[in-house]
This record gives sequence, C-alpha cells and structure tokens, in this order.
Amino acid sequence: MGPHVQVDVEMSFRVTKPGPAAFVVALAGGAEQEEFAYPAPPRQVAFEHGTRAQILDLPLGEHVVRYRAERALRPAEAEPVTMDDLVRYTRPSRYCPSDRMGGLALSRFGHLPDARTQVEAIVRHVGEHLSYVVGSGSPTDDAVDTYLAGEGVCRDFAHVCISLCRVIDIPARFTAVYAPGLSPMDFHAVFEAAIDGRWYVFDATGLAPRQSLSRIATGRDATDTAFLSTLGCELDFLGNAVLATAGPSLPEDDGSELIALA
Repeated sequence: MGPHVQVDVEMSFRVTKPGPAAFVVALAGGAEQEEFAYPAPPRQVAFEHGTRAQILDLPLGEHVVRYRAERALRPAEAEPVTMDDLVRYTRPSRYCPSDRMGGLALSRFGHLPDARTQVEAIVRHVGEHLSYVVGSGSPTDDAVDTYLAGEGVCRDFAHVCISLCRVIDIPARFTAVYAPGLSPMDFHAVFEAAIDGRWYVFDATGLAPRQSLSRIATGRDATDTAFLSTLGCELDFLGNAVLATAGPSLPEDDGSELIALA
C-alpha cells in the first residue's frame, strides 16, 4: 500500500432535548473508504472547499457517533486564490480581529519584501511568542486575547497568524485538519495563506508534519469549522477520541517548503 492516512473518531454525548445536530468530522472531498456509524443514516450537507456536514436527528439519551476513513496521501496542487477569497479572507472575523492588531503587524512584518517572507516571519514570531498549553484559554478567546495571554492551543495559534496576515493584506483562512503525528492526538487547526496567488498551509505550533495533514473544514476562523453544532437539540458533550495515522511512515517537515493542503 502506498502513502495513506487513516482516521478513527468517536464522540459521546447525552441528549437532554431531542432535535437535529450537525457533525463536521468527515474528510473534505470524500475518501476511498469511509463509514459514519450511527443507528440512523445522516443527511449530508456540502459546503465550499469540500467541507461536509452530517445532520443527525438525536433522540433523548446517551449516544455515540463514530467516523472511520482511509484515503491515499498524494501531493496536492495548490488551489488558486479567487477574487472572492481575496475579499473574504482579508476581512476581520469573530476570532481574528485583524483591525485591532494593525500596529503590531505593520511594525514587525509590513517592511518585509514579499508575502512568503512575511508569512514565514509571522509563523516564527507566533511560534516563539506563544506557549502551547493544553487546556489553556477559553472558547471565546480571540487572537488579541491569545496574544496578550502568551499561550494557547492550536486554534489560538492559527487565529493569531491569520489576524496578522490579514492586517498586511495577505488572505488567510482557518483550516480544521486531521494531523498524524500530533501528540496529544486530537482534532488540529492550522491556517492557509495566499502566496503568489495560491493557497499554502502553515502551522505555527510545529506539532505535526504538514505533508500528512488532511482537511476537514475551511473557513474564516473556528466559527466556520466547529465539529459539532446543535440545531435545536440540547446535549451534554461527554468526550471524544481521535486517532489519525499516516503510512507507511510520517514525512519530515523542516518548515522550509511551501506545501499545499489536499
């Protein structure tokens, strides 16, 4: 078998008010083999960039949803940046208030000669300024909160990088991924930035090689990529287990190459 990625996700929850919920855990664009395991078949809704939501009608009680998939791992061709991308991904958003980070971004990165140099400098700076602390921050923290706190998790690193890119008019977007090699294993978040009219993936945490990342969902920030959204039901989330592996071995990533995300 050639290079491939395998994913196994399990989520447990207790429904206290029945109704629909959306699960965004499937590999973007599909997979050669995949199974979404739940007693009732889901309704699928497709979004941009291959994002897929599975809609389930949840009755009262405790439930487990499981997703398994396997897909070949091939080098991806960098996606072109559209005019829609240029407008959407340079604007401030809920967790990426770039309009509040202008002084920092312009003074540190505005003078650099080109977009690639600027993005790579942003990734280095964020990786050095922030400490990766599991469980730090809160679901309402935006990029400014994270930068001032000096610590965060993967989504926080991505939000800060995106905000700094947008200040200097580099389109940047948030991407939820599966990340073989990540420790501790969980859902992971990275960002993509526009370099010479194409999208490339960056990760200021440096916790997993970018070559084996697999896209789940893409958007302005974490608002657009939540793995679980209630649509009228009420539930208590009991926990999740995520396992993502790449075979036959993990690639090495020294951060020097431009890499496109499939």
